[in-house]
Amino acid sequence: MHFIQGTNSLVKMVREFTNIQEASKAAVKIIIDIARSAAVSQGFCSIVLAGGSTPRQTYELLGEPRNAEQMPWQTSHFFWGDERWVASTHQESNYSMADKSFLSKVHIPEMNIHRISTGYENPSIGAAGYEKLLREFFISGGRMETDGMPDGNTFPSFDLILLGMGADGHTASLFPGSALLEEKQKWVVSVPAGIGSPPVARITLTLPVINQAKNILFLISGRRKRQILDTMLARPAEAERLFPAARIKPAGSLVWLVAEQD
Repeated sequence: MHFIQGTNSLVKMVREFTNIQEASKAAVKIIIDIARSAAVSQGFCSIVLAGGSTPRQTYELLGEPRNAEQMPWQTSHFFWGDERWVASTHQESNYSMADKSFLSKVHIPEMNIHRISTGYENPSIGAAGYEKLLREFFISGGRMETDGMPDGNTFPSFDLILLGMGADGHTASLFPGSALLEEKQKWVVSVPAGIGSPPVARITLTLPVINQAKNILFLISGRRKRQILDTMLARPAEAERLFPAARIKPAGSLVWLVAEQD
């Protein structure tokens, strides 16, 4: 484990593990600790889940009885950082993966699961619908201050956002070269089809929302992703031009769990 001073005065913590199993165990402990602390301090916890295959083992461990019994499920609310424009039962659905891995196995109120719906006419309407859901939860629900940011915008502050990183340096559904990386006002946007794998349209949280988080936890594995992280740490300016993940600079803490092997 080592620390690197971030360019935004934050300390980035990088914890290294031999394999994804050990990294996943560490992720579960962090999730439980943050959820329990938030439940005590503010009465609820807001957690944003990552998609893809890397966090699956973390979710499965979280759903195991010895870990599940430590989670304050009644006051924990789950959201998604991005979603593929597929049916909620599709094998490529981020919601479906999380539901099968742990949500369907624990005693959590259905109203605490805030999935990104893909049942709208098109992804743009779906993105607007999810932003409306978030605003109702945080603003109408009285769970955030509405004074806004210095530039006049207001963004929610999730207690924990889980993120992964692709081999091209993308995170959530924010891809290299995308104009969506410059979005400054919207909370949620749609991503055109043809990018990423699978090449379907997507819905994703924007950078300002992600960077307003109290805690961000990256979970990555494999040599290629480790090389990208090394570039981010050694040459941050260059990395920001190449890799969307390098633009993640949260208001709170930033922790990388890095597994040498998948």
